[in-house]
Amino acid sequence: MRALGRSFWAQMVARARADILAILSNEHCDAYLLSESSLFVWHDRFLMLTCGTTTLVDAALYFFEQTPLEHIRCARFQRKNEYQPHLQKTSFMDDVDRLSQRVPGCAFRLGYPDGHHNCVFHLDKPYGPAPDDTTSELLMYHIRGENADSLRCEHQRIKDIRRLLKLNRLFPDFALSDWLFTPCGYSLNAIRGNRYATIHITPHKNSSYVSFATNLDLANSPIVAILLKQLNPGCWDLIGFNARRPEELLAENTPYQCLATGEIQLSCGYRMSFNHFQHPDHRKVTAETLSPEKQPAVNAW
Repeated sequence: MRALGRSFWAQMVARARADILAILSNEHCDAYLLSESSLFVWHDRFLMLTCGTTTLVDAALYFFEQTPLEHIRCARFQRKNEYQPHLQKTSFMDDVDRLSQRVPGCAFRLGYPDGHHNCVFHLDKPYGPAPDDTTSELLMYHIRGENADSLRCEHQRIKDIRRLLKLNRLFPDFALSDWLFTPCGYSLNAIRGNRYATIHITPHKNSSYVSFATNLDLANSPIVAILLKQLNPGCWDLIGFNARRPEELLAENTPYQCLATGEIQLSCGYRMSFNHFQHPDHRKVTAETLSPEKQPAVNAW
């Protein structure tokens, strides 16, 4: 993958309507910080995340056009529910229709159809992930408090945001690459060996959103606890691929309540899990979502 060269990855990023802002490399990984999130490239795999109104499906199709299908051992394409889906250029099912024309796959949705959920399409091909091949995603909404207010201020400094997020505790010995946007917003890539972590913060008052993703084993790690404490989200999602379950990551006295949970064993070898949590004093939830008799479903197409 790395031998494809930076021009190849720049073209793929451009297909998603994003730009490369900075590059961080070590002997295992090239980490590209994007105008709309991140791209990580290892010798045998890559991971690309985008947000906003980007068209990630176009980047995925570009890769599939350039790579013979028999050379691809595993592929996954994900989308979460959006704040303002009417502003998106495509829907998940639009993307699945296009991907299915080139890649034989399966599609699933975990979570509430009318609430928090995550969708995945994957290459329908047997694959055996390595024992340490895990992915954890923490998606936080409606961040609150003094730190959230600070992240919305103009004229911030990167060193202040690093201190606010306690990056020295989160990622000791990691090389960091970060970017401060105008008037607000922050992105970070961190790499150490073949391990990565990325954080993207959109702090706007009525639509704040923070994403964190990593291939670190989060068990016995303070990362989730620190991020929840520093950002104080009203609600959050935890998504995993062969990752630790929430009960292994959360303190027993956590105030957050789990309102939705789902898990499925994908034919591509990964156990995908989805959990949605909410703080008791967060009021942006419907009575229907809280209804105990309504269970989140796993939907397949």
